[in-house]
Amino acid sequence: MFTGDYIRRVIGAGDCCPFTAASGRRSASDHGRVRPLYTPEQRRRRDASRWTMVQGVLAPIQFAVFLVSLSLVLNYLATGQGLALATGSVIVKTLTLYTIMITGSIWERDVFGKYLFAPAFFWEDVVSMLVLALHTAYLVALVSGAVDAERQMWLALAAYGSYVVNAAQFVLKLRAARLQEKSGWARGGHDGAMAGHSA
Repeated sequence: MFTGDYIRRVIGAGDCCPFTAASGRRSASDHGRVRPLYTPEQRRRRDASRWTMVQGVLAPIQFAVFLVSLSLVLNYLATGQGLALATGSVIVKTLTLYTIMITGSIWERDVFGKYLFAPAFFWEDVVSMLVLALHTAYLVALVSGAVDAERQMWLALAAYGSYVVNAAQFVLKLRAARLQEKSGWARGGHDGAMAGHSA
């Protein structure tokens, strides 16, 4: 019978991803150690940046807007009613996304020295570009009238699906970093001090 530990070992043995810093996975050169998400200096800059708090506030706000908008979009697709509310909610969700993307890029510059595609969040940023593109495509479709209202709502749902994937990426990355921090402090010593700056 396959156990969770066995499956993890099989995946780890076959994982040849070259982007270990971005994916959080281990390579053979790590000799069993996972690189911390933040170096001590990056964590110091993160804690000092005012944009860290901004991101912490905007992320749950965007998720709440997403849930409300998703319900309105689904209601319109199911009943044909409430188009104005659904449309307005997608616009608000898109504007919220733009805000968190812009401030997030500033935060990334403060912490990692790059506006986008810092190694620690490379794949998260890649998917964020898809999320941004789909939300923008919705606005273009809305303003241009290139497609009807129903297709606009389906485009909004595609954008929301990509947003959920992206949000899950960030949640899993930060959760792994927090677990790494706890594990590092538990071990103590030099490795523990380094891992303690990873959350």
